[in-house]
Amino acid sequence: MVALTSLSPHSPRPSPSTANPRRRPPPPHVTAPPRGHIRPTAAVASATTNSDGGTADDYHSTIRSLNSHGRHVPRKSLGQNYMLNTRVNEELVAAAGVEEGDVVLEIGPGTGSLTAALLAAGATVVAVEKDKNMAALVKDRFGSTHQLKIIEEDITKFHVHSHFLPILEEKSHHKKKYAKVVSNLPFNVSTEVVKQILPMGDVFSVMVLMLQDETALRLANAAIQTPEYRPINVFVNFYSEPEYKFKVERANFFPQPKVDGGVIRFKLKKAGEYPHVSSNKSFFAMVNSAFNGKRKMLRKSLQHICSSADIEAALTNIGLPATARPSDLVMDDFVRLHNHLPKV
Repeated sequence: MVALTSLSPHSPRPSPSTANPRRRPPPPHVTAPPRGHIRPTAAVASATTNSDGGTADDYHSTIRSLNSHGRHVPRKSLGQNYMLNTRVNEELVAAAGVEEGDVVLEIGPGTGSLTAALLAAGATVVAVEKDKNMAALVKDRFGSTHQLKIIEEDITKFHVHSHFLPILEEKSHHKKKYAKVVSNLPFNVSTEVVKQILPMGDVFSVMVLMLQDETALRLANAAIQTPEYRPINVFVNFYSEPEYKFKVERANFFPQPKVDGGVIRFKLKKAGEYPHVSSNKSFFAMVNSAFNGKRKMLRKSLQHICSSADIEAALTNIGLPATARPSDLVMDDFVRLHNHLPKV
């Protein structure tokens, strides 16, 4: 197996111990988002250099951390792509507004590069890591600091209220305080995590995630009557206010994925801010049923809920044509439709 010290997001880099180091390649960089979105700060948009002339990134710390545990390459089965640019991690922290005393849930800390930025901001970090080897690696890197707690668990099976909430209450001295979620998330679990965390406005105030750029854009900006418009968009806007922040080029990751990353910020709503429906469960069941027949008119795709005549009457009552399809309705339209149907 090839040692990680011979791999990089661009051309090969030498080990720090090389006697005659070769010239370092150009540093990875972050590109600006599409017009109309918040641009990254100058610290992220352009690379800076250390006193020794090298790029300010986590390349060598990632190498040392992985090789110290005999992990020469990340595990593709876990979607492991490590961030090598410290500036991007700092911008993730800034996007979440992490401050001294905050409690942050980090999902999949990897080698701990984002963890380091969170700790430097003064946060207490609860890192949930599925890979036991990587959990041990992060423990070794940061020692026994009281600001960091590693929980070896699959985030999709992690019970936030029983395992995370007690830590938040202790750190908040049992006063009401909301935590934050900041994560360079494995691309293969992004939708599951979004569905898991967004309804937890009683625990978290904001969630900032690094996702596949296409996914981040779709979650934040999908418009009606487009192929990208899906039930997840209704879900996201029901529970939060999403905002696309900036794009991160694939060259910033190791191993380099085939897609770019994108950072999205969700401002979570409290229960009292959710749209009023008689039942969240029945509401989303209706939305999912509607999109199961995306090309069909709602009077056809929702016939198992009530009659076509009732659906047509409800659509007319909320000012929509009786021939409306699911891609014609924004989230508020679905709410009003749900509240006008007789059997939901």
